[in-house]
Amino acid sequence: MITDFGQSGSAQARLHELVPGGAHTYARGADQYPEGMAPVLVRGHGCRVTDCDGNEFIEYGMGLRSVTLGHGYRPVVDAVSAAIADGVNFSRPTTLELAAAEDFLTLVPGAEMVKFAKNGSDTTTAAVRLARAVTGRPTVAACEQPFFSVDDWFIGTTEMSAGIPAQPTVRFPYGDLPALEKVLSAREVACVIMEAATALQEPPPGYLTGVRALCDRYGTLLVFDEMITGFRWSSGGAQRVYGVTPDLSCWGKAMGNGFPIAALAGRREYLELGGLRTDAARVFLLSTTHGPETASLAAFRAVVHAYATTDPIARMERAGRRLRAGFAEVTAELGIADRLRIAGRPSCLLFQTLDPSGNPSQEFRTLFLQELLRRGVLGQSFVTSAAHTNRDIDHTVEACRAAAEVYRQALEQGTVNGLLTGRPVAPALRAYAAPRRLSEVVR
Repeated sequence: MITDFGQSGSAQARLHELVPGGAHTYARGADQYPEGMAPVLVRGHGCRVTDCDGNEFIEYGMGLRSVTLGHGYRPVVDAVSAAIADGVNFSRPTTLELAAAEDFLTLVPGAEMVKFAKNGSDTTTAAVRLARAVTGRPTVAACEQPFFSVDDWFIGTTEMSAGIPAQPTVRFPYGDLPALEKVLSAREVACVIMEAATALQEPPPGYLTGVRALCDRYGTLLVFDEMITGFRWSSGGAQRVYGVTPDLSCWGKAMGNGFPIAALAGRREYLELGGLRTDAARVFLLSTTHGPETASLAAFRAVVHAYATTDPIARMERAGRRLRAGFAEVTAELGIADRLRIAGRPSCLLFQTLDPSGNPSQEFRTLFLQELLRRGVLGQSFVTSAAHTNRDIDHTVEACRAAAEVYRQALEQGTVNGLLTGRPVAPALRAYAAPRRLSEVVR
């Protein structure tokens, strides 16, 4: 049982003094974990990580889904080490950029050109800018899915919109073709941007084909966000799985096994507007100092090789199926399967925490997270990697059993009081720091 988070607590307190929010990603913030139990990590290997108190955890989510092969995966580390020994960043393109582009375009159906960047937000915003230039229209139709970009066109539609002027972005529900057509018929829409599928939402029969047809009918570009689906659904993304080709697609996360690399890909006639072979007004597409640095390109090429030779998706899905079966058995035995649930694609599992009335509950979620952490499991989800072994899954199932017993006790008493230590977690994107506002100042 893990009870000592003292060094992590001290490090987190100092982080709050030096870094706004205490983390460089809102989803990594201490407010996403039980109070006093937010590990500050020092190393990782495979699917296991160690914090500065020496506690070891089996990690899920794996770097916000960016690590599919495992932390410190040796072929990636070796490829990166070899590349950086010859220099990292130059004033002209390298042959590595050419080879990486060739690798990428062999994977993605319908993509004719690609440009690399460092994060997904840059690529989705570049796609929006390009679509506006192509169509001459300002409006973006963004699916009602959690996250597309840190930039104004999207964040202006969220709860954290302070400092952002009103944006010409509209939202539409997933899986509802009439709702999308209503948006497209009422406005001059430059592009439809969406995830083709999510952990909890498979496209209804004919839906993606219908979206493609509506975009064609209204002269709107279709953009697929492949940040999560790319290299987790398949190495060619959701578009390969579902057989629908977008005009543009945006990639990141697992394509570098944690190294910072993203990509904008799509049809040549559009991407050439950011190049030198057009007579049209040029689009400032992507221009980044670190986009072509050699470490991440080498990591990407090693990832491509691993996917071609070792089938990590099959291993992720195998681990996920084993975990789902064990979790379901535990909750059924305890009679709480209707209140503590697991759902999603095997490689992208989420747990769902409901209160005694059957409503989603942050309090009950925090209690479950707390009990998992005490038993050496770290994760806001059960998103697996190819590094999760049967032993790791079995450990997790036993941790879930013990955590579920505490969860059942809370359900029986109708409250987490007396069981949960500290305040519950809060949504990462919210208008105010409350209900997890910090008042103490460390000097």
